[in-house]
Amino acid sequence: MEQKAPLSLQEMKETLEKTELSALPQVIEAWRADERSGVKKLLESWERKYSRYCEELARLEKMREYERSYPQYTYICGIDEAGRGPLAGPVVAGAVILPPDCEILYLNDSKQLSAKRREELYEEIKEKAIAWSVGIASPALIDDINILQANYVAIRDAVASLSVKPELLLNDAMKIPGIDLPQVSIIKGDAKSVSIAAASIMAKVTRDRIMCQYDELYPEYEFASNKGYGSAAHIAAIKKYGPCPIHRRSFIGNFVL
Repeated sequence: MEQKAPLSLQEMKETLEKTELSALPQVIEAWRADERSGVKKLLESWERKYSRYCEELARLEKMREYERSYPQYTYICGIDEAGRGPLAGPVVAGAVILPPDCEILYLNDSKQLSAKRREELYEEIKEKAIAWSVGIASPALIDDINILQANYVAIRDAVASLSVKPELLLNDAMKIPGIDLPQVSIIKGDAKSVSIAAASIMAKVTRDRIMCQYDELYPEYEFASNKGYGSAAHIAAIKKYGPCPIHRRSFIGNFVL
């Protein structure tokens, strides 16, 4: 009987790339006896990748501790916002209810992630969440009632817009007035809770997209790159051109006469 030729290194690589991360050990073990040096290096590389995957699963498991601390609730909602500090643009709040044991690799505080990773996670959260929503408070509202109160408005709008009513809110270091639901305030919650991290990403990506749209209307302020924050170039533009309609007048008093 003719012996089947071993897979080429390229074929092995393609097989590994198509394999679910959780199934890597079985594939690697099946090729363990292959003495080719190129195969050994390939398997070592993928073993390191599997080890990083296991570390990520352990990190996510730790980030589920708060959600699992309240088993009496089915629908636990994470809350976070983006854009409290910028000189221009809205503040955006995110609200996300994830299924129990939902696996979204690399979920983390949005500030710890690259823009590309945030965009990828935004789409995955939309696909896997039980419910998600965002609330937006305009620069005019921020000037009218102050940033803290405007932030509360955005959060209340996000919660009210959810397709499923939450039973418990996990908040990033705040207690939201005007919401008749149990709330848990968690310091640095966007790095400690999967639900809050997901809300952080939904808020951040939504706001960044809004600011990129504003960049097309007001290109002199470079909103696509600074997202409304007080970079040196942004402040120089305010001094040169004056404020535009999305600037927060209550934030830019030091830069305009």
